[in-house]
Amino acid sequence: MVVLLAHTEMAAHAAQHRLYFGTYTQGDSASDGIYTAVFDDSTGRLTEPVLVAATENPSFLAIHPTQPLLYCVNELTEFDGKAQGAVSAFLVDKDSGSLNFINQQPSGGGAPCHLNVDAGGRFVLAANYMGGNTVVLPIGEGGGLAEASCLIQHDGDGPDKQRQEAPHAHSVNLSADNSKAYVADLGTDRIWIFDFDARSGQLTPGSPAYAEGVPGGGPRHLTFHPAEKYAWSNNEMTATVMGFHRDPQTGGLERFQELSTLPEDDTGRRSTAECLVHPSGKFVYVSNRGHDSIAVYSVNDDGRLNTLQIQKTGGEEPRNFFIMPDGRWLLAANQNSDSIVVFRILNDGTLEKTPEQITVGRPVCIRRWHGPQ
Repeated sequence: MVVLLAHTEMAAHAAQHRLYFGTYTQGDSASDGIYTAVFDDSTGRLTEPVLVAATENPSFLAIHPTQPLLYCVNELTEFDGKAQGAVSAFLVDKDSGSLNFINQQPSGGGAPCHLNVDAGGRFVLAANYMGGNTVVLPIGEGGGLAEASCLIQHDGDGPDKQRQEAPHAHSVNLSADNSKAYVADLGTDRIWIFDFDARSGQLTPGSPAYAEGVPGGGPRHLTFHPAEKYAWSNNEMTATVMGFHRDPQTGGLERFQELSTLPEDDTGRRSTAECLVHPSGKFVYVSNRGHDSIAVYSVNDDGRLNTLQIQKTGGEEPRNFFIMPDGRWLLAANQNSDSIVVFRILNDGTLEKTPEQITVGRPVCIRRWHGPQ
């Protein structure tokens, strides 16, 4: 009943929201860069997408917390003649949603695949998959990026010598108080934990310095309960989701559960992509590539997950998805079928597919601008 009332109350404040889509610009049905569309949360409809920045492989996006700025990784393996990618900065036109390029900095490692802006709005942190490292880039006046203030090289490997021959940083997230950075590393089966200095932009190993995942699992993304007492990470390679208790004093994570993201009778070759908690903290969602679905879980009082549903996404290779802040809508980015599909989130957390969808070439990431349009 609490969820129903919350949904009803929020529905009374229907609004339109500007969304941005990161894509791949290489390969079949490639796009041309970053796109935008407006989402109506009273109807679930999206406007036709518009190209707003032509840039190479802007696979993941991050929005500045207070300023009209957007940042993207350029997921490349070579940039400026070195084995690295780049991170780009854009100024957002708040009226039209168009993006104006500011500048670009090397990422310090190959194939940067995820990034976030710290809560103070002073630094961009990015994970380099091929480089196996984490980089911090200061944000200067006007929103441009300066040279890296910190580059942390991960070490180690995993039991799968084809996929885990070296570290492969896959995502970077910050604690709500901006003091800890968490980096899920597919290659080492660890969630690396760093102390983050929000004044200098430096990362130093935390205590503990990492949380152990499941051997051979390949942790990819990480999501925190709104109260930060739990965290969940999806294992890309084994199609499972892991639950962690979070120590509020040290920021440490202790694994306590692993659960499949697939039906019991599924034996195909699968991998997970995104993992997100519902704004209420009552549900967790994980996307399955290959099975082309999103697994839906309820969250017990002790943080343990129970499978509620495994919902097909209406497309192929659901790479990323986004939950609207009011918790009533989920938008799935189907990379290999070039579609963004809208789902209604019901009061029990399960997903109901709507007829609403748009076409975007090779969508990889969905992000929302700060407020209603």
